[in-house]
Amino acid sequence: MADSHNESVTWLTQEAYDRLKAEFEHLSGPGRIDIAKKIEAAREEGDLKENGGYHAAKDEQGKMEARIFHLHQIIENARVGEAPRTEGVVGPGMTVTVSFEGDDEEVTFLLASREESGAPIDVYSPKSPLGAAINGKKIGEKASYTMPNGRSNTVEILEAVPYIGN
Repeated sequence: MADSHNESVTWLTQEAYDRLKAEFEHLSGPGRIDIAKKIEAAREEGDLKENGGYHAAKDEQGKMEARIFHLHQIIENARVGEAPRTEGVVGPGMTVTVSFEGDDEEVTFLLASREESGAPIDVYSPKSPLGAAINGKKIGEKASYTMPNGRSNTVEILEAVPYIGN
């Protein structure tokens, strides 16, 4: 079994995997057929340079193909079920509580794939700057990371427990 720290692995619940697989199958089958029909219908309207319907359909096709590719990557690298977890050690599938240096406020979130939408708490990706910095850290340890704005931030791990759902 793959290690929970492997960056290419995406841990998913069975529910999330089934939802993503169904979306992939729809987009790569009936979805592609529908968009091809839209493009063909718009093409029949004439001059393609000034045909807004044609260009909109081509844009939609591009976005759909990107989503199909993204879903394929997730499904290919998905591990369904519970990620190997050790209480007190941050990893995918853990509910993590941290405090930011210089701030008394605590933040609790689920460290998991963004595809695990529907969780009743905020979800942070293990590939995000914060997620990558704290992955593998133990309670009481600190981690520094660079935020998207270029500034550095430090957090202390206060708690890391397996996520048990709603």
